[in-house]
Amino acid sequence: MASRTDPPPGSVTEPPTAAESRHVVIEPSILYFGTPVVLLTTENDDGSVNLAPISSAWALGQVVVLGLGADGQTAHNLSAGPGPRRELVISLPAPDQWPAVERLAPLTGRDPVPASKPPACRFEPDKFGASGFTPTPSHLVGPPRVAECPLQLEAYADRVQPDVSGRFLIVEAVVRKVHAAPDIVVPGTDHIDPAAWSPLIYNFRHYFGLGPERGHTYRSETAAMTAAAGGSCRARPGGAYVQGQGGTTPRRR
Repeated sequence: MASRTDPPPGSVTEPPTAAESRHVVIEPSILYFGTPVVLLTTENDDGSVNLAPISSAWALGQVVVLGLGADGQTAHNLSAGPGPRRELVISLPAPDQWPAVERLAPLTGRDPVPASKPPACRFEPDKFGASGFTPTPSHLVGPPRVAECPLQLEAYADRVQPDVSGRFLIVEAVVRKVHAAPDIVVPGTDHIDPAAWSPLIYNFRHYFGLGPERGHTYRSETAAMTAAAGGSCRARPGGAYVQGQGGTTPRRR
């Protein structure tokens, strides 16, 4: 049997370059190479609320692209025709909220539980109660926000379509309103302070926060504010964060 590193039949192989010799070819079962965890709230058929964590989310301007398992309750809810059922809230937890996020991980709003779900997965109609998170009313959409999350995005699923495998749904959600905790906003602006905000990161099925800042892109709008303020975008009550030449060091409050 040919190994997974064998070249295709009839191909001509070249000696590996120095760069290639420093790598190995692998076939990982997942490619969660470090993405933010988000919590999605959507409306069920009976008007109740579903709360679900996902790890496939990224933003393009005011659109957040989401990847969902096609057999989950969130996918079912957002697959409904255009209208209120397409409304959702994207809440972003902080790193220290990972235990509550993990309490949601083995739960599903689908009854009966789909066969494709892991063996430990169970049906739970009250995911807010099971996780310890608190619902709070939204301004523009029906589903509630997650009160404890520092960032909450009210949105509408403008486009919902299957991926090439048929196992997932790709959702393009247009953000309508952003709610942010005051201590992660640069005072007097609409900017999130990157020195104060750290998302919960899902890294190959392990939870992480952000480390010290290493630099910024030339397009950063907060870097100039930081320089003008002598190394900090804002004063930190209680010394929650300190920023200097070495970056940002979080401290527990």
